[in-house]
Amino acid sequence: MKMLSVLIAGLLFGAGVTISGMVNPMKVLNFMDLPGLWDPSLMFVMGAGLVVTLVGYLLIFRRKAPLFDDAFHLPVSTMIDAKLVGGAVLFGLGWGISGFCPGPAIASLVFGNAESFYFVAAMALAMVLTKSMLARSAA
Repeated sequence: MKMLSVLIAGLLFGAGVTISGMVNPMKVLNFMDLPGLWDPSLMFVMGAGLVVTLVGYLLIFRRKAPLFDDAFHLPVSTMIDAKLVGGAVLFGLGWGISGFCPGPAIASLVFGNAESFYFVAAMALAMVLTKSMLARSAA
């Protein structure tokens, strides 16, 4: 049942980012192009996402535990460190240059665009390299 709920959540997410246009890098890049071809429609997507998240958190945390686990697994660190800032900067640069955010990029693979495959392959390689570098620095 747990895997089915993960599949349903993934399908809902993929449908949402597809319907909203976030799988189209030009729509995202136009949203960021304030002096040029600015497309404000993604503000509604972000606003809707915030509302759904707020309502979801309010409902979910009324429970003592999630449906398919013994406890909630929430981040415990509140520290802003170099890894957090560096990751945020890399995320923002990647999104701003390519127009792809990781989730919508994966969802866009179903359309067969070469750019989606290049981005996801580069993202996967970066994740492997980062994990390797962090493991070496911890040793």
